[in-house]
Amino acid sequence: MKEILNYTFLDNTVEAYLYVLGTIVLIFLIKRLVSKFLASKLLGIITKQRSAKRTAFLNLVIKPIEKFLLVFIAYTALDRLYFPNELKIKFFHEHISTEYIVNIIAVTVIVVVFIRLCIRILEFIAQILKEKAIQADDKSDNQLIVFFNDFFKVLLIIIGILLVIKFGFDKNITTVLTGLSIVGAAVALSMRESLENLIASFIIFFDKPFITGDTVKVQNFTGVIEKIGLRSTRIRTEQKTYITVPNKQMVDTIIDNISLRTQRKVELRLEIGLSTLADQLKAVSAAIKNLLQQKNDIESFYVYVMDTGKTAHVVAVDYFTIMPQTINDFNSLREEVNIEVIGLLEKMNIELAGTNTNIVVSNK
Repeated sequence: MKEILNYTFLDNTVEAYLYVLGTIVLIFLIKRLVSKFLASKLLGIITKQRSAKRTAFLNLVIKPIEKFLLVFIAYTALDRLYFPNELKIKFFHEHISTEYIVNIIAVTVIVVVFIRLCIRILEFIAQILKEKAIQADDKSDNQLIVFFNDFFKVLLIIIGILLVIKFGFDKNITTVLTGLSIVGAAVALSMRESLENLIASFIIFFDKPFITGDTVKVQNFTGVIEKIGLRSTRIRTEQKTYITVPNKQMVDTIIDNISLRTQRKVELRLEIGLSTLADQLKAVSAAIKNLLQQKNDIESFYVYVMDTGKTAHVVAVDYFTIMPQTINDFNSLREEVNIEVIGLLEKMNIELAGTNTNIVVSNK
């Protein structure tokens, strides 16, 4: 038996192969149990609401933890074996060999699996913070969570690349960062606009000229802010198109935040025929004022004879609606008032200018 275990094949004994194989099989069999245990402990660190969040968290991280455990333990176990001399092949350079390439691939796989696990945990934390932000009165926290979720994802990917460089290629990260700083300066100059958009995104989040869900008018577009990203802001317009505006433009241009208006104003101009008497104009003005007073959605109003001329008497009707108010409710109220004003004019037998189209022909 000892002779079989001590038999050497590809520079390693059968005993060493069995040890590695047994370790991998064992972790393969118990990886689900170990993953659930680690996930439960991790959940306890992240949040105290374990019963409500347990299922969602386990579904999110169980598989990434299993993959990480399997890959990491397999790599650690295989590291006990000597790389066979028969498989050591040099490529192009004396330091580049099959052993070197295999090690890079193994380290890269471990790092990728680990970073994916970290991103899943980050997504779960972001989801918890989103739920808390929704319950809060200040909705700006919601967009801040989305922004920093994307920001930390990018940061994790950068950390993963540095880990591969350090442990896979066995390079000094300090030296690499020094070299990258020089390259980064050149890249920064070529990507100046992208960096300006990134800086503008921080200005938007901390200055808060608008938040996700606000209705804004920017340039020639009016729409709802759906997402504020690292580079651009996405807006769903009134025509239901989806436009992307660079953050720098959102900071530099004049933006009308319709959602922050304290009131919405409606201007109605009634051009009444010149045959209308002064007493009738007073009666029209009083009737319209009485009509507007009965509307709960109207906070204040002005009704007055604005002008008179060769073609018509102009009665100005300006009123301000309550906020917050959706655009559909605003348009419905506006339509309702317009129809009722027309009805008043009909009851009082008052004609609008231009409604009399009788043609009088005289013979001389």
